[in-house]
Formats: sequence, structure tokens, C-alpha cells
Amino acid sequence: MVGMLFEGAEPLPDVQGASKPEPPQAPPRLERANRAQMVLHPSDLESLLPEDHRARAVWDFVTGLDLADFHARIRSREGGAGRAAIDPAILLCLWLYATVEGVGSARAISRLCEVHDAYRWICGGVSVHHDTLSAFRNERPEEIDALLSQVVGTLMAEGLVRLERVAQDGMKVRASAGAASFRRKSKLEQCLARAKERVEALRQEIADDPAATERRQKERRLQQAKRRQERVKQALAAHERHAAKKPPAEREKVRASTTDDEARVMKMGDGGFRPAFNGQYATDTASQVIVGVDVVQAGNDAGLMPPMIDQIEQRTGAVPGEYLVDGGYNQHDSIDAAAAKGIVVYAPPPEPRRGSTRDPSQPRSDDSDAVASWRVRMVTPEAKEIYKDRAATAECVNALARNRGLQRLLVRGRRKVKTVLTLFAIAHDLMRAITLRAVRAPAT
Repeated sequence: MVGMLFEGAEPLPDVQGASKPEPPQAPPRLERANRAQMVLHPSDLESLLPEDHRARAVWDFVTGLDLADFHARIRSREGGAGRAAIDPAILLCLWLYATVEGVGSARAISRLCEVHDAYRWICGGVSVHHDTLSAFRNERPEEIDALLSQVVGTLMAEGLVRLERVAQDGMKVRASAGAASFRRKSKLEQCLARAKERVEALRQEIADDPAATERRQKERRLQQAKRRQERVKQALAAHERHAAKKPPAEREKVRASTTDDEARVMKMGDGGFRPAFNGQYATDTASQVIVGVDVVQAGNDAGLMPPMIDQIEQRTGAVPGEYLVDGGYNQHDSIDAAAAKGIVVYAPPPEPRRGSTRDPSQPRSDDSDAVASWRVRMVTPEAKEIYKDRAATAECVNALARNRGLQRLLVRGRRKVKTVLTLFAIAHDLMRAITLRAVRAPAT
């Protein structure tokens, strides 16, 4: 009989509209992290980096430099007491490689020396503290400046830099100070009075309190108050120097910073006003190698061409044949000073004043021979073509420095700021030297 079931058999499913039930889905098979397991991975530092890694190129560059000036300042000597000093080549290589990679903080470099293979390779097992890195940069400005001269001189000896044409340009770099730290003289005097009161109050607390722990804490607060007092004193002195250069009617408006007394409020590229320094780079146009560095407190570039030319001559023993600058440098006395050294200046003549019909390219009665020649020269097609090299080199170099982190300074004071800009220049020249030597290599 159809539909009859045998004993023990399962009932037949209803054929019409019936579906088989889905089997239960099994959980996924995963490889899960097991951080408690022991892993043996023996390797030497040399095998951490490939042969063409940038850190190796930087190290080869540094070891090719003469670091005798750095060695002369080391007090730890063979046969004497004291801990061995860290090789200056390691510290210099760390700073240059970090600069190329866009790292500008000593603390950040110190952390990378523990976790990043490239920095560990440079250290070679030597422990480097951020205080050591900061001291190396901030306390050796003369030695670092001499390194730039050595690098430029080496490239000139190799024929890679010829100084036939040099371009100079400035860039405003944000200072390590806030706008609120700038105060007028009356406010600075009030801050100094409060700082003195704070120092005296803390001294009295230390004298009255015999508890050692609290005394040490108050001693630290006392040292902080003393540093604050000293900064205010420096700001007052800077205010006096700055005010002395202003007309009497404008001296009341002069302000100085209690954070960085050497910083000045400047108009930045975006039109805003911020505490900054005016950094200056001079670049060989053919090789794009930086041959001069300076830092000034002025917000404009007037009068900055002759000092840079003197610096280039001091570094290299030669002066460029042609000098390219923008309109901020075209003062007549600067053009005369350059012409006295046999330098041909290329700079745009000033635009005529509103309503004036005078042609700026025509010599004037009070022009010197050098200024008159400059006016006539700048309207020629040849001069306009040469002047195009300025933007292609000087502004390009400044942009590269910005991309490598030269946006806001982490140090205070013009002296330290110049050292930072010099390190950027050496790092830039290092990369240019690698490129120029590689281009020349097939021909040799």
C-alpha cells in the first residue's frame, strides 16, 4: 500500500513545497595570535638593512668626513678614568639620517634607536639618550658649521660645485614661542617683579621646612622659578635693544617674548603674523648644493645679500660669478658691494610707484655704475632667462627643507636655530652629493 511505513522507518517527507534543513555551519578555522610562545630569531645588526638602504649611504658619507674637531672636545681618553664617549660619527649620522627622514626631535630619535632597524643599525649596539643627542647638536655650533664648509669644499674639489651662479632666498620658520609670550616693557617689569617674589617665597619655604622630600620638591620649583626669572630678564634686555632701533614714537609698541627673547613677530607666507626667524639659504644653481646658511631676526631680506656673499667667500675661498635674488634684496648698496667683488647681480627692478611714469630700467642721475648696469641688464631677454634659475633652485631647496620638517622650530635662540638650519643644509647636500656622484659615475 502506497504511503505505508515499515516499523522503525522515518516518515517520508512531503514532496510538495518541502526543503531539506541546512546542516549547522561549522565555525571558521583561524590562526590566532599566541604572544606567549617563545620565538628564537638570532640575527646580527648588519643583516637588518639591505645593501642599498639610505642609512648605509648616510653612514658612508659621515665616515668620509674629518671629525677631528669633535674628537678634540672629548675628555675621555685612553688610559684615563671615565666612561668612553659615544663616537661623534654615530651622533652625527643619527641627526643627518633623521633630518632626511623628517624627524627633528631628540626624544623621537632616541625612541627610534630602540625600535627602528635603521636607527638601531646606525647605533650598532650603542645606547643613545636624548640628552646626549640634544647636547651634541646645541653645544657644537662651530663644529657643525665647519662641517658644511668641509662638505662644500669637498664637492668643489670633485668638480661637482663650481659657484658659477648662486641663488639666495629666505623663508620664515615658526619659532618655539607663542604669540601670547610677547609683552611690552611695563608688562615685562610686572612679570619680573612677580618672578622675584616667587623665588624669595620658595627660598623661605625651603629654609623653614626641614622635611627632606618636600625640600627637594620645593628646590625643583625654586629652580624653575629662577629660570623663569632669568627668561624675563633676557626679555627685558632684548626689549631695550629692539626699542633702541625704533623711532621714539614707536618704542612703546615694542614687545619681547618671555619664551624666546630672540624671536620676532613676522608676517608669514599665509599673511598671518607669528613669532619666527628668517632663515637664509644660498644655493649653487647648477648642482643645487647649499653653500651658505644664515638666520636673522629681521622680517625682510633687505641688506642680507652682502653678508651671505662674504660667508660664501669665507667658506670656499671664492665668490660666485652671478648672483640671483628676488626683489627684497635689490638695495643699491648691496648691488654695489657685490659688484666690488666682481659679481653680476640678477634681481628684478622695483615696480614704479602708483601714478609714476618713470621707467625703472632707465638709469638715474644718482645711480652708480653697477646700479645703472643692473637696471639696463634686467630688461634683456638673456637676463630674464638667467633669472628663471632662481625659482628653480632657491625656492626648490626651501620647499625640500619644509618637506623634511622645517615647519616649526623645537629649539630657542638664534644660535641654536642656525645650527638646526645648518644640519638641514648638510643633510640636503648629502643627498645631492649621492645623486651627483651617481650621475657622474658612468662617465668615469
